[in-house]
Amino acid sequence: FQKDAENGRQLHKESFSQSVRDMEEVRPSWDNPMQFVFACISFAVGLGNVWRFPYLCQMHGGGGFLIPYAIMLVLEGLPLFYLELTLGQLMRKGSIGAWKAVNPYLVGVGAGSMVISFLVCVYYNAIVSWSLWYLFHSFENPLPWANCPVNSNNTGIVEECAKSSATEYFWYRETLDISPTISDSGS
Repeated sequence: FQKDAENGRQLHKESFSQSVRDMEEVRPSWDNPMQFVFACISFAVGLGNVWRFPYLCQMHGGGGFLIPYAIMLVLEGLPLFYLELTLGQLMRKGSIGAWKAVNPYLVGVGAGSMVISFLVCVYYNAIVSWSLWYLFHSFENPLPWANCPVNSNNTGIVEECAKSSATEYFWYRETLDISPTISDSGS
């Protein structure tokens, strides 16, 4: 009887380890190729491409900037983008796992891309929150950034707003809520 119990435990242990291996091997995949294409486009084309790139292009020479940009895009940007996509698809791992499979010393490349993705998400969330803040305040009549606010004793406008503008005052004091001087700790 004891021998049968040991065989049963061994069989249970083997089936458990086999099911764990099966769970690790089964990974979700795309339902169709267009899902993958749209996911890549949504990752690659962000707010910076639509909003900031024309500004940067104008600041760094306009059309003359596009020539070295296009050269570097073709020689470096697209091949690296394609390399990372093919590594991820071939190995079916995340950024860290894919680079670790290539060489264990390249784990830092995967970790670096994750850190960059996190920082970009934080940056974009801040911009979207400011956009929503302005959207909700744009329904007020009159607009809060159209006129300087009245001071606390209702005798005139706030002195700081009079020295700058209503728009700057709203940005620094209402939106960002920063303190007037560096010696004040703020809110």
